[in-house]
Amino acid sequence: MALSRRTLLGLAAGVPLSATLAACGSSGPGGDGGATYWYLSGQPQEGARAGAVDTFNKAHPKGRIKDTTFQNDAYKTKIKTAIGAGQAPTIIWGWGGGTLRTYVEAGQVEDLTSWFGEHSDVRKGLFPSSFGAATVDGRIYAMPCEVVQPIILYYNRRVFDQVGVKPPQSWGDVMALVPRFNAKGIAPFSLGGQSRWTSMMWLEFLFDRIGGPEVFQAIMEGEKNAWSHPDAIAALTKLQELVKADGFVKGFSSITADSNADQALLYRGKAAMMLHGAWSYGIQQADGGDFVPSGGLGYMNFPPVDGGKGDPGNTVGNPAQYLSISSKAGAEEKRTAKEFFASGVLQEDETKRWIDNGSVPIRLGTEKLLAASKNADFLQFTYDLASKAEVFGQSWDQALRPAAAETLLSNIAKLFQLSVSPQQFASALNAATAK
Repeated sequence: MALSRRTLLGLAAGVPLSATLAACGSSGPGGDGGATYWYLSGQPQEGARAGAVDTFNKAHPKGRIKDTTFQNDAYKTKIKTAIGAGQAPTIIWGWGGGTLRTYVEAGQVEDLTSWFGEHSDVRKGLFPSSFGAATVDGRIYAMPCEVVQPIILYYNRRVFDQVGVKPPQSWGDVMALVPRFNAKGIAPFSLGGQSRWTSMMWLEFLFDRIGGPEVFQAIMEGEKNAWSHPDAIAALTKLQELVKADGFVKGFSSITADSNADQALLYRGKAAMMLHGAWSYGIQQADGGDFVPSGGLGYMNFPPVDGGKGDPGNTVGNPAQYLSISSKAGAEEKRTAKEFFASGVLQEDETKRWIDNGSVPIRLGTEKLLAASKNADFLQFTYDLASKAEVFGQSWDQALRPAAAETLLSNIAKLFQLSVSPQQFASALNAATAK
């Protein structure tokens, strides 16, 4: 996530049957010249996306955008199938990185490099760091959009006060807190493990904190046996030690992130902590009653690991979200999509909606809006975390190519279920990522 993600990675809300049928009917090139656009459902993020489309459509009655929403996991399957069949929506919402690279290599998305050259004001208005995951071999194939989403360690202040403990300042503290919470019948960590990418966040941080960003960089570059690096094995081992110590809520493997059940465990005091994306703040604010307004939610960066090489200021997650244009779309649809990129993405109303949702938009110059928000403390924390991190690692399942990402996610589930050893996990991933 990711976000997702990842938003994003863990979003809720069902898709009505009518919307699903509309998706099937409105996909692909052609039609009435209006552009089609699929994106993730789930409030509060869906409202910001839908609002941007509505505002654009009112200003462009002759070049409208038809939008359709999907839950996170369903979207990943649907978009992959549609693109492969040449029936992609005009505007493809995604996370950039490895998946975008596969689209580029298959000639499925437009090269936007020259468009950004002609619209330099659009590029200059966005976080420079957002363009990395939009770029393949030096060319830009996606419009960065929405918000920056580092992964954050959340905790329930009320539960910590109840048990009489303080937030962890090191991995040693994390392990020491586990029996304290379990003794009180409180799960140390909430986890929507069925969604798998939620579990992946733990490895992203442990790899970074123990070995630094170089460990995953070697994996990205396809180095032989990169997953078997001693620091990688140490990270995998520490994760399983946490599982064996009952660090996660019972039944985590059957909890989905799309249902937001993992979020509810935290704000209802059933779990003490949760590792999740910055989008989680808005979900807890929307669903958690007085939990967020009353100051019940605490948040911090992932703590250092004793003896680790990584900079504890580093973060991981989503540097932005991304919009690409299907190369199979008609000329008029492409024109509408580019007009949306120029005058519909992250305009004033949408920017304010993201900030009101507890998110930090990737648009430059929003400091005063952030400071004036009711969520100012969290937004400043997120802005500082994302902007000051020496390394902001992209979520692994987005950074890797889809086939390798699927191997990663399936083996992460096995790792958390203790059905593979760290060495077996490394062997499976070495085969999937080595060049």
